Amino acid sequence: MKFLLITLITHLPDPVTGRRRSTTDRFREVVDTAVLAEELGFDGYGVGERHERPFISSSPPVVLSHIAAKTNTIRLFTAVTTLSLLDPVRAYEDYATLDHLSGGRLDLIIGKGNGAAQAKLFHVTPDDQWDRNREGYELFRRLWREDTVTWAGRYRPSLTDAETWPRPLQQPIRIWHGSATSRESVDLAARYGDPIFSANVTNTIEPYAALIDHYRERWTHYGHDPADALVGAGTAGFYAARTSQEAVDTYRPIFDARVAAFRRLGVEPVFTSIEDAIERSSMLVGSPEQIIDKVLRYHERFGHEVIHLQADSDGLTGTQHRRSLELFQAEVAPVLRREIPSRPLDPPLATPAPTPATV
Repeated sequence: MKFLLITLITHLPDPVTGRRRSTTDRFREVVDTAVLAEELGFDGYGVGERHERPFISSSPPVVLSHIAAKTNTIRLFTAVTTLSLLDPVRAYEDYATLDHLSGGRLDLIIGKGNGAAQAKLFHVTPDDQWDRNREGYELFRRLWREDTVTWAGRYRPSLTDAETWPRPLQQPIRIWHGSATSRESVDLAARYGDPIFSANVTNTIEPYAALIDHYRERWTHYGHDPADALVGAGTAGFYAARTSQEAVDTYRPIFDARVAAFRRLGVEPVFTSIEDAIERSSMLVGSPEQIIDKVLRYHERFGHEVIHLQADSDGLTGTQHRRSLELFQAEVAPVLRREIPSRPLDPPLATPAPTPATV
C-alpha cells in the first residue's frame, strides 16, 4: 500500500486554542509538512483546490512548485484539480511547467469540484459542471499527449493545429479521478483506463463502496483488464497513539469542535460522537494495531492500494502531530505495505483513447 498526506489548506482558528495563524504562516506550515512527509517516508503529498473560505488553496500549482523546490523524491498530487472551472490550455501550461520543475514527480487528481463560490466566480453551475469537467479533461489529456491539437468544444474557443509549451516531462502523466458521489466521474475514469480516488470522508463505507463497484463494472464494460483497475481512498481524520485511550482522549476535543462547527453552518454531521466516528467512519484514530485492522477491513471492501491521511495538525500540537506521523510510519505503514501489495505511483504506459464503438 502507498500513503499520501493531503491538505485542502483550510485557514481556520485552531479548534482547541482558538488561535489562527497568519496566511503566510499557514502556507509555511503546508510546505514544512510536505518536507516532513518526505523525511518520514510518505509516498506522496497532495494540495487541494478550493475557491472560497475557509480555504486558501486557490493556486495548487504555485504551492506545489514551492514544495517541489524543497523536496527531492516525494510525489506531488493535486487533490483535486477542478477542471470544470479552468481553461484546460492554461491548466496544461501550469502543470507541464510544474512537471519539469518537480523532476517528473507530478500526479493529478481531477474532479468537478463543489461549493457555491464556483457559480459566483466562474459562472459554473450544478447543471453544467459535469459537462465542463468531462470536456476539460478530454482536451487536457490530448494537450498532454499530442504535439499539436485541433479541437472544438462548448466551453472554450476552438483550437486549430495548436501547440502548447513547454512539452511535459512525463509522457503520459497519471491522472486520477476524484469521486465523492458522482457516477459520471467514475465512468469517465473507467472509459479512459484511469484510476479513481474515492473521497471516503463524510459518510459510512456503503456509498463509497457502491461507487467503486460501479467503477470496476464500467472498467470491464470498456474492455479493460479487471486486474489493471487502480483505486485510492481517503480517510476522515487521523491520530495514532500508543494506546486507544490516549488517542481518543487527545482527539476528542478536536472532533467535538468539528461537530460544533458543522452545526453552526446548519449542517448536521453524520457522526456525532468520536466513538461513533471511529466505529463507522473512515477515521483512523487509535493504536497502531487498531489502525491496521481498520485499513485492512476497508481494503476488503474497496480493494484500494493507496490511502491518504490528513496532512494538517488540525488542533494537535506540533509535537503530537509529528509523533503521530512517526508512529504511523514506524508501526503501521510497514505492516500495510506487506499485507497490501501495490503498484508504483510512477505513471503507466500510454493508454489509447477509447474508440467510438467502446464509448
